[in-house]
Amino acid sequence: MARASSAPPLVALRGARLTLGERVLFENADVTVAKGERICLVGRNGSGKSTLLKCLAGMVDLDQGERFVQPGAKIAYLPQDPPLPKGVPIRDHVAGGLASAPGEHPAEYLVDAIMAHLGIDGERTTDGLSGGESRRVALARALVSEPDVLLLDEPTNHLDLPTIEWLEDELAGFKGGILLISHDRTILGKLSNRTYWIDRGEVRRNSDGFAAFPDWADKVLADEEATQRRLDKQIAEETRWLREGLTARRKRNMGRVRTLLGMRREKAERMKRPGLVNMSVGDAEQGGQLVIEANHISKAFALPDGGEKVIATDFSTIVRRGDRIGLVGANGAGKTTLLKMLIGEEKPDKGRVRVGFGVEAVYFDQYREALDGEATLWSTLCPGGGDTIFVHGKPKHVVSYLRDFLFEERQARAHVKNLSGGERNRLLLAKLFAAPHNLLVLDEPTNDLDIETLDLLQEVLAEYEGTIILVSHDRDFLDRVVTSVIAVEGDGRIEEFVGGFSDYAALRRQEEPEPASAPKKKDSKPAAATEKPAQAKTKLSYKDQRALEILPNTIEKLGTEIAALADRLADPDLFTRDPDAFQKASKRLETAQAELDEAETKWLELEEMRENLEKARAS
Repeated sequence: MARASSAPPLVALRGARLTLGERVLFENADVTVAKGERICLVGRNGSGKSTLLKCLAGMVDLDQGERFVQPGAKIAYLPQDPPLPKGVPIRDHVAGGLASAPGEHPAEYLVDAIMAHLGIDGERTTDGLSGGESRRVALARALVSEPDVLLLDEPTNHLDLPTIEWLEDELAGFKGGILLISHDRTILGKLSNRTYWIDRGEVRRNSDGFAAFPDWADKVLADEEATQRRLDKQIAEETRWLREGLTARRKRNMGRVRTLLGMRREKAERMKRPGLVNMSVGDAEQGGQLVIEANHISKAFALPDGGEKVIATDFSTIVRRGDRIGLVGANGAGKTTLLKMLIGEEKPDKGRVRVGFGVEAVYFDQYREALDGEATLWSTLCPGGGDTIFVHGKPKHVVSYLRDFLFEERQARAHVKNLSGGERNRLLLAKLFAAPHNLLVLDEPTNDLDIETLDLLQEVLAEYEGTIILVSHDRDFLDRVVTSVIAVEGDGRIEEFVGGFSDYAALRRQEEPEPASAPKKKDSKPAAATEKPAQAKTKLSYKDQRALEILPNTIEKLGTEIAALADRLADPDLFTRDPDAFQKASKRLETAQAELDEAETKWLELEEMRENLEKARAS
């Protein structure tokens, strides 16, 4: 049982029940938010997370139970698609959230400070704002109100990385209570100290933050699976499916992890070699290895005030088949312009961009404009009629293909306009992956996706044999998908770094100048010339090297054993026929899974250690 908070709740639901038609969203739910709690709310798309937040905000009435608000407590709620009044100056709307005590003037300086951090032009009106701009305005109003409780539904959607990092700092210093829905694992891991999980009508609470969620969810579902397996095969199979989806992040196929690390090493070697920017046309034609070649490109735009906005200055890069490039930078720095230049949709002012022979690109736009709201899911994937879709040249029934992207059979005839934002993202991904292509261009694909769907997308991208250019502000997603990062730093500065976002951020921190400080006092001891310097470690110990060689085989054997045990336990008659065998298999499955987790973690630690030592030797 999770520990309850010692602080009294600021807002709470008690014995809450809510239905949507015949479907129970949650029942007998107890949810509290107290001062100092930073709670993450997780669950699959459509499970009721946003509705639960609305109940806490007092915007949706419960069927049963009660909502409690501590007298005098102020609650600020940020929905996914915040409605704004029409024709109001943005600054006035944000300032309307300011709070002041009797006899005091509201702290209006907060309005300008927060709008500056969120990149909001206060002189505009609320008319004609995009979804992302509306979200930033609503977030600014919520933050300046200095509430006791913040209820935030996907606050990082459409924010750039500097703004997300600023928001992290703001929320980390917030003294009240926070309940947060987000697909961004990094912000959840850094901020949360409690977790609510809404799953099939039940709201569970854990007294740890999101970092502990995969292990906790795994244990909850494994226990439930063992109990339900002998009662109902259908429920057990669904539970196992859920369990595999929820823990996919931690139990990814180790071969795929090794492949990504190998691709990053290969990218690093290619970036070291001189002369690659002028790769010959013939090389591309022979094997189709060249996807994009950018030679010394520059781009700038004239501004209305007579100035100039520089996007790129003398930037060169090579994208080869199989590369996975992450494009990062602040909003307005020029990521979209650079992307369009790389794929040939916009010409540079200087230099040249060449797209390789036989490159077929598909584009995932973050606004999902490629989808027709009046079409059904079925007709979206089969616009010419019929029930068959060809994926990588192989026929597949449209309903079966929809299941691959977590849609239910009943949704096949539903209209696109009735889908949630996350479901539309999944449908667009399904449509794009079915089209013939070898270059996948993804612009913010993670917006509105739940954690489970992010796992699915990572798996699909891990198996993708083509080239990927990915624009994203999701740091964890970048770490798990890309082989290199192209950072658009502003003022024409663009640089490429090998690895994921964490590698890029670490290199950036190393390059930052140290703050000026008072000169250090001379050490009273003489310089350590007489002392023998400690010898730097240059290679793995024999024991670690041996473990690194053995662990992949161990992991493979455990995976095979776990699959066999799961198949055996799927037999609905096993418990009745042989209860002892059922218990032994269940116990061994739990033990084998723990052994697999430990082996995977150890392998990743050793592989990272080996890579760091190799880098140290090379430098």
